[in-house]
Amino acid sequence: MMDEIHIKGLEVFAHHGVFPEETRLGQKFVVSADLRVDLHQAGISDDLNQSIDYGAVCAEIHTFLTQRTFQLLEAAAEQLCTHLLLRLPLLESIRLEIEKPWAPIGLPLRTASVSMERGWHTAYIALGSNIGDTKAYLDGAVEALRQTEGVRMGKVSDYIVTAPYGGVEQDDFLNAVLCARTLLTPHELLDVMHVIEQAAKRERVVRWGPRTLDLDLLFYDQLIFSDETLHIPHPEIPKRDFVLRPMAQIAPHFVHPVCRKTMVELLEALG
Repeated sequence: MMDEIHIKGLEVFAHHGVFPEETRLGQKFVVSADLRVDLHQAGISDDLNQSIDYGAVCAEIHTFLTQRTFQLLEAAAEQLCTHLLLRLPLLESIRLEIEKPWAPIGLPLRTASVSMERGWHTAYIALGSNIGDTKAYLDGAVEALRQTEGVRMGKVSDYIVTAPYGGVEQDDFLNAVLCARTLLTPHELLDVMHVIEQAAKRERVVRWGPRTLDLDLLFYDQLIFSDETLHIPHPEIPKRDFVLRPMAQIAPHFVHPVCRKTMVELLEALG
């Protein structure tokens, strides 16, 4: 269970709202936040550098809300969450509420508010290429993800040469897997991956056919999810040596949320 720092009832006079008089005259907003962070080292060392300075966070919230104008509380809260998660390296997740006690609805009201919870997620992405300068395509994808806002790059496996999968006659592939921490939702991350593929001139002509760059979202935390565009975990993982070998290198004890086996166990089962 993650430790928490609580900020309750921070009052900010700012200019947010749908009506022109709200953005012109301004009104009071009340912000509360639960900051989830590992405080063990701070508790041992008594060192503020091992924690989050809640005074500085209050000042950051005040500056953010007073220097911007939003029509919706939803937008203010969403962007404030993202701002704090990007600015505070130790912050794992945040539960935020913004109250609007002077909401102009013409009825007796103590307050209206929006609350949301946002945080960092762990994603594993497979990379493959068998056309052209395959190493350059993989290097470019890693760097493009590294430069994406809301993504923090973790471990990248060794690049391995593997035989093609799926029965289509073609050249060998260069494959790898990377781990990234991200604020993006699975679909937002998938959209970013498609943009990176398109920049590498990826063409989807033959299923399992040759390609300049192939990016697959393997895991997203322990999420199990499926719709018409995305399946998490990727359904082919237990069958793919070229995925399990690099996964076993960078995350050997990661447990597949469906199979309930580690990457090493799945690799051994594949033979």
